[in-house]
Amino acid sequence: MTGRVVHFELPADDVERARGFYRDVFSWVINPMPELDYTIVHTTPTDADGMTTEPGAINGGICKRESPVTGPVITIDVSDIDATLTQIERAGGKTVSGKEPVGDMGFAAYFNDPDGNLVGLWQNP
Repeated sequence: MTGRVVHFELPADDVERARGFYRDVFSWVINPMPELDYTIVHTTPTDADGMTTEPGAINGGICKRESPVTGPVITIDVSDIDATLTQIERAGGKTVSGKEPVGDMGFAAYFNDPDGNLVGLWQNP
């Protein structure tokens, strides 16, 4: 099913401090990915493939605060980022960054909705 929220991102000025905060306060499992300069956080139980085991639950990431991610972002699953960005533009949104590979895990993009909110898109490989 596409169109569902599948991920969140929390930007931080001090990533190490953010990792410790969310680990200590909420018991999130913190998995730094130095090769991507990113931290995966598990907020809910996952299976051997890292997928959530609770329906509707999502995990996320912590990243260095830099453009375009300067505030919290939700990420929506789509089957075709390019086609979705075309729909977004027609509906009054604006592409912030187009389709980019994320390692071998899939593809990501960012857009602003008509109210200026930054939202992420995710496409599986």
